[in-house]
Amino acid sequence: MPDIALFLVASALLTIAPGPDIVYVLTRGVSQGRKAGVVAALGFATGCLFHTALAALGVAALIRSSDLAFNAVRWAGAAYLVWIGIQALRHRASFSLAGGGDAGALLAIYRQSVIGNALNPKVTLFFLSFLPQFVDVRAGGVEWQMALLGLVFMAQTVVIFGAVALFSGWIGERLRAHPAVGERLGLFAGLTFIALGIRVAMPDMGRP
Repeated sequence: MPDIALFLVASALLTIAPGPDIVYVLTRGVSQGRKAGVVAALGFATGCLFHTALAALGVAALIRSSDLAFNAVRWAGAAYLVWIGIQALRHRASFSLAGGGDAGALLAIYRQSVIGNALNPKVTLFFLSFLPQFVDVRAGGVEWQMALLGLVFMAQTVVIFGAVALFSGWIGERLRAHPAVGERLGLFAGLTFIALGIRVAMPDMGRP
């Protein structure tokens, strides 16, 4: 069996490292409130299941071996984040605590977070290279071990990103005590999402 304790520590350190995913959750929390941030965190955690499945089935290896496939997914993910940013800029006046708390808005945030995460091939390749480091090949059942590790990674992502969402939501509430901050937060969110899209489109293979 894999060393779950060691894997959990390594995963937590990687999750709290600065990257597009944690910035996305932070932005949602500040601009739209705690619920929006938490839902975004859950969306990213759900996306981990998708990447775990790809890594376990070996699909990620195929993506890595094909520049065309990798770039196609990368550009699709980047375009999606930029689109979210443009929508935020168009409707920036509606970025308020109430605007991010109704069921329809929360569902949209969750869906956008899952899709945004799934369309980032850097995360897929990260899972392909990271999970096998903790697999006990001698124990057999490599695919099941990777699935277990993926679930553990997902769980700690929910905890850490959830904490970030709650904290950023608290910050957002304090900012909204000032007039006209809602629209400025919408502007901040839109520009941040566009910047994240540009970051995902960059060809380097750094932090996913």
